[in-house]
Formats: sequence, C-alpha cells, structure tokens
Amino acid sequence: MNASGPLVLHGVNRSGTESACIQGWAIFQGPVDLASVLAIKNWKSNAVRLPLNEDCWLAINGTDPSYSGASYQQAIKDYVNLLNENGLYAILDLQWSAPGTTQATHQQPMADLDHAPTFWSQVADSFKGNNAVIFELYSEPWPDSQADTVAAWTCWRDGGTCPGVPFQAAGMQTLVNSVRATGATNVIALGGVSYSNALSQWLAYKPSDPQNNLVAAWHVYNFNVCSTVACYDATAGIVAAQVPILATEIGVDNCDATFLNAFMSWLDAKQLSYLAWTWNAWGTACSTFSLINDYAGTPTSYGELYRSHLSLAP
Repeated sequence: MNASGPLVLHGVNRSGTESACIQGWAIFQGPVDLASVLAIKNWKSNAVRLPLNEDCWLAINGTDPSYSGASYQQAIKDYVNLLNENGLYAILDLQWSAPGTTQATHQQPMADLDHAPTFWSQVADSFKGNNAVIFELYSEPWPDSQADTVAAWTCWRDGGTCPGVPFQAAGMQTLVNSVRATGATNVIALGGVSYSNALSQWLAYKPSDPQNNLVAAWHVYNFNVCSTVACYDATAGIVAAQVPILATEIGVDNCDATFLNAFMSWLDAKQLSYLAWTWNAWGTACSTFSLINDYAGTPTSYGELYRSHLSLAP
C-alpha cells in the first residue's frame, strides 16, 4: 500500500498487546495461531491493527522480561508475519506510553519525547521493507484538553511544551523523522487531535515527509464530537479529497445499527478504509465493544452488525 494507492482496508483491532505486557501476565490476549487469524479473515477482513506499548517494546520502567524487550518484539514480529502470510495487512500503533520513569499503563494526551522517537526508530527498523505494515504513530492525541484548537494542532505537529500535556511531547514531525531516518518507506498514518476524531486542521498542519506517504487516521464512535454526516463532509471529506483516510477505530457502545451502517456507507462511497474496535471476547454487552463471543469468530450483537456490513461491502 502507498498513500496514493486505491487499496481499501476492512478489518479489526486486536487489543491486548498494549496492556497485558505492562500488567505482567502475557503479551497477547487470546490466541495468535493460524486458526484465529483465519477467523478474522473469514469476516472479509484484510487488515488487523495491533496497539503497542512503548515500555514493553523498549524493556524499560520495570517491565517483566518475559513479556518485554526481545520477547515482546519477537512476538509482535511473528504475529505480523502470520497476518501477512495470510493476506492481511498489519497496522502498528503506539497506544500506551509515558514519560521518564512513569510506567505506560494507559493513554497519554501526546507521545512523550523521552521514549517515543526511540520506540518508532526501532519499530520502523524492524519492519522497513515490508509495505504490508502501516505505522500509526500515536493512537489518540488529545492535547489542550481534547480541544480542536490552534494550540492543540501546533502541539500535535511540533510537540514540546503544550497545554494539557504535563511533559515534553513528541510532535508528529519528530516521529515521522524518526521513522524515515531508518530508511523505512512504509505508509504512516496520523490521527488528528481530540482522540483522533478531529481532522479539521489535518491538512494545514500535515508534517513534511520525504516519501510523501502520509495518510490520515480517524477514530469515530457514536459518542464522539464528530459523529454526523454533516461533520464528516465538512472535515474528513475535505481531507479525503487530498489524502487517503484510514478509520483505524470505529464502533458503537449501544449497538446502534443505523449510526454504524450510515457511517460505514459514507466511508464505502468514498472508498475509504475502516477497522472496528475490537476483536476481543470481553462480553456480550454492546458497551464492551466486543465484536466476538469467542476467537473462532462467533459474533456478538454488535459484531454481527459489522460482519453483516462487511459481507456486503464493495
């Protein structure tokens, strides 16, 4: 895939690789064998997004060596290889991070300057030359208290001292530079501010990239600020006219079929990509965002909405 290509990705998120390792009990949540990959593919998926943990990849801040460093890195590489061998793209995103000696146990408003550039240098070096791997540099930026403001977008691109960020932030330009310095030409996906829901100033603050291979990542749930067709048209629609959009997280917490199908149909009409949150067996309630009851791919009520749409998607 490249940023000017017509490839459309439909897929799922696979949560666990951001959390289990830092909690000290595993690397993945659920199986990562061939059968589990084929179950994902059976939903007409061609992509899986893996959220990563900065501390676990770098083996810092007291992480258990059984689930961090070389062990963690090799496990991620092996799973990505398995996905690729079976025709699925992998999207790797930095999900949990933290500055200094603080453990990466949750999402922060921005990537940290202390560790994130090194993280991306290493990840990019590990997967350069494999264009079936896409790098989403930071899952959900929310500087300036989630606001869609000039201050937020300036922080997003340039980092440094930012409102609402209690540490030195690594801006998207710094992270793009870290990836490209390795020689990696992979597609880079950049989610906007306000938890990657706002794309209003994405084009204005787009970092420079010597490869010209940036796409916009977008997160849309029913409870987000931008959750109407009017908002999609006024923001994402304008961005999509210039660069591809990867909606790397979509979902509903109430099984609202009308909302979900309308949004996916909007994306389909523009040949845009999307991945639902999440391929994890966390329970049957819509509020869990679990697409599945088991890793054989038996859908929940929410999952059935997504699976049914994919079965008819172009």
